[in-house]
Amino acid sequence: MSDYAKGLEGIIAAETEMSFIDGQKGVLEYVGIPIGELGKNSTFEETVFLLWNQRLPKASELEAFTKDLRSRYEIPGALAERIKALPTTAQPMHVLRTLISELALYDNDPNANDPDSARDKSLNVLAKAPALVAYFDRHRRGLDFVKPDASLGFAENFLNMLNGEKPTETMARAFDICMILHTDHGLNNSTFTARVIISTLSDVYSALTGAVGSLRGPLHGGANEGVMHMLNEIPDLDAVEPFIMGKIERKDKIMGFGHRVYKAKDPRAFALQGLAKQLATDTGNQDLFNKSMKIEEVMTRELGAKGIYPNVDFYSATTYHCIGLKLDLFTPMFAMSRLGGWSGHVIEQLSNNRLFRPTAKYVGPHDAPYVAIGDR
Repeated sequence: MSDYAKGLEGIIAAETEMSFIDGQKGVLEYVGIPIGELGKNSTFEETVFLLWNQRLPKASELEAFTKDLRSRYEIPGALAERIKALPTTAQPMHVLRTLISELALYDNDPNANDPDSARDKSLNVLAKAPALVAYFDRHRRGLDFVKPDASLGFAENFLNMLNGEKPTETMARAFDICMILHTDHGLNNSTFTARVIISTLSDVYSALTGAVGSLRGPLHGGANEGVMHMLNEIPDLDAVEPFIMGKIERKDKIMGFGHRVYKAKDPRAFALQGLAKQLATDTGNQDLFNKSMKIEEVMTRELGAKGIYPNVDFYSATTYHCIGLKLDLFTPMFAMSRLGGWSGHVIEQLSNNRLFRPTAKYVGPHDAPYVAIGDR
C-alpha cells in the first residue's frame, strides 16, 4: 500500500496474451507475431481473429468469421435516421462515442456478458462502426448515405461508404494495413478504460463507449490530428529545421514524437513510413512526405539520444491525408481499428475477471475541525 506510481507507470495491472511490447528494442508483437509480418501478410479481419483467439485462423475459420462480420455491416434504420438529425457541426469522435452507446438500445439483451455474448456484441459493434462514421460524414456534407456492401472487406467497404466509390487497390490495402497496425497496443489508456469498465461486469457497449472517450484525448489517439496541424504550419522543406529547432528551444511538445513506452522508433512507424511514401508519390503529396522525413531527421539528431523518436501518429497522419480523409476523421479511424483490440481485452478480462480497485495515496490534512458556516 506504500508504493505509489504516478499515472500507474510501471504497474502491472493485467495479464494478456494479445500483444507484447519491448519499448527499449522497439518491438511489438500480436500473439507473438511481429507487427511488421502482420502488416505485410495479414488482413484486418484475420488480425482481429488472431487477437480474439490467440491463434491464426484456418482458411475455413477466416471465411466464416469474415462472412459473419460482413453480414452485420448495416445499422438499424432508426439509427440511420437519428444520424440525419445530428448537428452537422458535431465532432466525429463525439458522434462515434454516442452512437456506439446507442447501439445498446437495439440489442434485446444488452447486459449479457458471458463469453459468447461478449464476442457477439463485440463483432456487432466492430462491423457497424464504419457505417456510423461514414454516414455521419456524408450527412454533414449533405450527401446521401452509401449502404454497406457485404461483398467488400472491412477497409474497402468503409472507403466505399465514405466516398461513394470503390477505392483503388493501393488505397484499400494501405487503409487495411493502418487498421492492422493500430488494432492493439498493450494496456494503453483506452484499453485500460475498457477493462476497468467491464471488470464491474457492466456491458460491452459501456466498455467500448468509455474506451472511445479515452482515445479522443490529444495525449492518446488525438495526437495524429496534431501532427497534421504541425505539417500544415510548415510552409516548405526549408522551413522545417528552424520551425522544429524553435519548438525544441521553447520546450514545446512536438506531436508525433516520443512515447510513454518506446525509447526506440515505434515499430508501427516503420511500416507506416513506407506506406506514407508510396501513397504520397501516388497522390502528389511528395512535399508533405519530404517535410515529414526532414522533421524526423532533425528530431533524431537533436533528441534521439533521449529516446525520443517517431511514434505511430507521426506517419499515420500523412497516410490518412493521402488516402483523402478529413483531419477530424483521423482519430475515428484509430478508434475503428482499436475496437478490435478493445473487444479482445473485454473478452479476456471476462474470462478471468477481478474488479479493478486501486488505492489512492491521500495527501490532505487529518483531524481537521469543522468550522460553523457563520465563522468561515
